[in-house]
Amino acid sequence: MTRLSALALALALALAGAAALALAQEFKAGDITVDKAWARATPKGADVGAGYMVVHNNGATPDTRTGGSSDFATVEIHEMKTEGGHMTMAEMKNGLNIPAHGTVRLAPGGYHVMFTHLTKPLTKGEKVQATLTFAHAGPVTVEFPVQGVDAAGAAPMKGDSASSAASSPTGR
Repeated sequence: MTRLSALALALALALAGAAALALAQEFKAGDITVDKAWARATPKGADVGAGYMVVHNNGATPDTRTGGSSDFATVEIHEMKTEGGHMTMAEMKNGLNIPAHGTVRLAPGGYHVMFTHLTKPLTKGEKVQATLTFAHAGPVTVEFPVQGVDAAGAAPMKGDSASSAASSPTGR
């Protein structure tokens, strides 16, 4: 291998490692741990964006993601689902239940954080912060690395299905 090829390979591996570390960052409050957070870049002129993550409840009591805030957008929790052959999306006004000792994955095509009324576009390579509020654990500030417009996000976790799901039988 030439010296230039070896340098290019080393750089590629370093960048891949940095991307993996960004998605491996954890944010905690009480019994809640949030990891694998990321947001999708928005096209020019868009006033909404989306954020995704995995939420773990390590406690014996269910918790509910009830709200959130940021300095760049309004923060809501939404669900996409297919009913009668039609894809629908709706705000979850009562929040998102995180079962006791459970995990909920927010991913494209399922549960997600909706950033509305963006004050600036979400640009690939930047990081944005939002504070998510849980009924019992309280607020947790999460950093969302912004990936490309066509990004699929983090690899599925062991036991994940293709859609967002909780590890409890209720799914919510």
